Amino acid sequence: MSIDHSTCGSVLWKSAFSSLPLNKLKTVCDPLRLRLRRLSLSLLSLPDHFTLHLTTRSKMAMEVTQVLLNAQSIDGTVRKHAEESLKQFQEQNLPIFLLSLSAELANEEKPVDSRKLAGLIIKNALDAKEQHRKFELIQSWLQLDGGFKSQMKNYLIQTLTSPVADARSTASQVVAKIAGIELPQKQWPELIGLLLSNIHQLPPHSKQATLETLGYLCEEVSHDVVDQEHVNKILTAVVQGMSSSENNVEVRLAASRALYNAIGFAQANFSNDMERDYIMRVICEATLSPEVKIRQAAFECLVSISSSYYEKLSAYIPDIFNITAKAVREDEEVVALQAIEFWSSICDEEIDILEDYGGEFSGDSDIPCFYFIKQALPALVPMLLETLLKQEEDQDLDEGAWNIAMAGGTCLGLVARTVGDDIVPLIMPFIEGNLSKPDWRQREAATYAFGSILEGPSPEKLVETVNAGLHYMLNALTNDPNSHVKDTTAWTLGRIFEFVHGSAVDTPIITPANCQQIITVLLQSMKDAPNVAEKACGALYFLAQGYEDVVSSSPLTPFFQEVVQSLLAVTHREDSGESRLRIAAYETLNEIVRCSAEETTPMVLQLAPVIMNELHHTLEAQKLSSDQREKQNELQGLLCGCLQVIIQKLTSSEPTKYVFMQYVDQIMGLFLRVFVNRNATVHEEAMLAIGALAYASGPDFAKYMPEFYKYLEMGLQNFDEYQVCAVTVGVVGDICRALEDKILPYCDGIMTHLLKNLSSNQMHRSVKPPTFSCFGDIALAIGQNFEKYFIYAMPMLQTAAELCNHTSGADDELIEYTNLLRNGILEAYSGIFQGFKNSPKVQLLVSYVPSILQFLDVMYMEKDMDEVVMKTAIGVIGDLADTLGNHAGSLIQHSLSCKDLLDECISSEDPLLKESAEWAKLAITRAISV
Repeated sequence: MSIDHSTCGSVLWKSAFSSLPLNKLKTVCDPLRLRLRRLSLSLLSLPDHFTLHLTTRSKMAMEVTQVLLNAQSIDGTVRKHAEESLKQFQEQNLPIFLLSLSAELANEEKPVDSRKLAGLIIKNALDAKEQHRKFELIQSWLQLDGGFKSQMKNYLIQTLTSPVADARSTASQVVAKIAGIELPQKQWPELIGLLLSNIHQLPPHSKQATLETLGYLCEEVSHDVVDQEHVNKILTAVVQGMSSSENNVEVRLAASRALYNAIGFAQANFSNDMERDYIMRVICEATLSPEVKIRQAAFECLVSISSSYYEKLSAYIPDIFNITAKAVREDEEVVALQAIEFWSSICDEEIDILEDYGGEFSGDSDIPCFYFIKQALPALVPMLLETLLKQEEDQDLDEGAWNIAMAGGTCLGLVARTVGDDIVPLIMPFIEGNLSKPDWRQREAATYAFGSILEGPSPEKLVETVNAGLHYMLNALTNDPNSHVKDTTAWTLGRIFEFVHGSAVDTPIITPANCQQIITVLLQSMKDAPNVAEKACGALYFLAQGYEDVVSSSPLTPFFQEVVQSLLAVTHREDSGESRLRIAAYETLNEIVRCSAEETTPMVLQLAPVIMNELHHTLEAQKLSSDQREKQNELQGLLCGCLQVIIQKLTSSEPTKYVFMQYVDQIMGLFLRVFVNRNATVHEEAMLAIGALAYASGPDFAKYMPEFYKYLEMGLQNFDEYQVCAVTVGVVGDICRALEDKILPYCDGIMTHLLKNLSSNQMHRSVKPPTFSCFGDIALAIGQNFEKYFIYAMPMLQTAAELCNHTSGADDELIEYTNLLRNGILEAYSGIFQGFKNSPKVQLLVSYVPSILQFLDVMYMEKDMDEVVMKTAIGVIGDLADTLGNHAGSLIQHSLSCKDLLDECISSEDPLLKESAEWAKLAITRAISV
């Protein structure tokens, strides 16, 4: 429920201040900045209780007001000077700076614009998107003098009663930001009580601001920080404010939005039948409010409840269906969208449950599936089909378009995934009845319905219908007069080829009889309007993907050259920048090459110099405008990606690899020139392509390292574009595997950067798992020479292992990240053990065995390992035994979980996991017998 406060002033504030490095601020020279500097210095000498004289207060307020107004001036020079003045004031004396801004915000005599910007600047001084910056701001606030903070808070609480809505709303957000910092530290304990005590005795506008503050507070603070007594009181105040007995619309809206944020706090309340009934009744009543925004907020609450308390909804589903159906059919679009979203959310929950539990629910299952969608199916499907007829004329041309028809189709797709085959007989009459109607809306809706349900039902259930409709689809894509119908038809063909085509489907829908027609129609459609052509590329992409397991001869082989030429022609269209067309064409070209059969290899070989020439051409362009430069960067990234696929394809077999290697010097030269242009996307794609080139070149890649190393270092130090850094770390692994001990001259620099990255709180966490894994790659490449880095790497691995073994109560996202981190740590251990094997340095490992086994024990007992981690863990157990012999054998035998983990993996249906476990068990047996 966050409100967009991207006003002119706040944007200017952020952009101006973020562009001024702390060590390069200009000298304070203009009169305004000199006054502010004198002011902040004079305030430094205040007594402890900072009792300001009236004249000093007036002077401070006057000057801050003018600076804040100037910071929003349309005159660029005035604005810049004001922003620099504020920046200088903030750096010289943060407490006085924040106090003066909070006084400005609270002062009813000040202009609205200066008050609002004052509040937003305070907010930006408390929070940031980047985690390292956020941490710094939190520490800075916590270190401020309590007296300053207390007076600031008084100003903020006072502002909640302001008659000016913008001032109240800004103060609400600032109060919540401070609460988000202080409540977890057991500070400002009186805040919630103060807000709750005020709510019953304030005028309506102040009550509205207090409810808004409570909502923001619930958004900022974790539910376990607030005790249950306060939770109960917050929910009582919010739900009462939302009820139909509240006559003030703004109060009721604020309460409705606050409840949305407070739902995560209500576990205990939703476990109580009476309290849950009361909350649900008030929300359902609010969905019938005369005010659109209140109805929208009420449905948003229902959506949140559907995911947070799915298992508590049985008693309410019939009533919820009635109110959502009424909203979808009769209400404003913003409300109808949320009503549809409720059912999409229920689908998401049931899909997750069915995937997690496999549809088998015992009496002690924590979250059984109630099959709400299956029960509602006969009424839900017709309601959703009606929405498909509410298209907008220009929806295909707007990439960000979202309307009732799109939401209904998306929900229909989720319903199909939830109930599978059961949806097919319910939807076919609609498709058959509308597919040939003269009204384009009916034809498009029927096609959209068909495309939406293709994921979920079994291919066997769909094959007959698909075969019957395929000829119609191809004809419509060629001849239908309406662009919307063509767009949806091409998308539906892509869905057919994605879900009802390929080696997993017993009855093929692509036959010698229709293959040529399909290719001809798709290639013809790639000349259509950009939105249609983009969908045609997508259909061709999935058509090719269906043959990726074909080795010798594919039905697409006779058309390979024609398809490639057509895709290259698309990339050169003047309008290829529209509807992602150029991106789609290159992605499809990549998939055509990747999935091509062996007999097309000579044609792929001919494609290599064509793409190289295209890349060379982009590097020759001079004096480009910013818009042209942006398009050029995108094209360079796409071409590097295409070359990566070509490299991987042509080097996968020795005969073509030998021929292809003649191009390697030229390709590497192009990639090195690409790095001169500092663009994150291009660097990422070029790095990935170089990784493929290194893998193909093997030890011969060493000749490129002197020139390439500086760009490798640049990537490892790229904290801002962390995806580039993560990819670069992966490329280091590729190069280690290619060069083996020839990487040694570069290891000091590489390891220094890797260790520095792990120690930095500025590095995005996603870079850490591949970084740990890279330790293993380096150790494996240089063997016992890794000893010099060993004393730094092992403590870091141990610390990370300890941190990632406390996942109880973690959400799915954190568990997923933890498994990535575990896998990186385990791969590091595995590489280090294998690298030291059969060397005198192996004794260095012995003292670390107990902690590694403890890591494995705790990880196994957490019961949240994914299969990748399990396989790597088994490998580490085997490496321990294989490398250390009897030094590790007895310790492994006494491990709490190694035997159970091995037994579990040996009985696995995954042949690779089973093979790894059997090897590890054999290694342990050998180690014990030594």
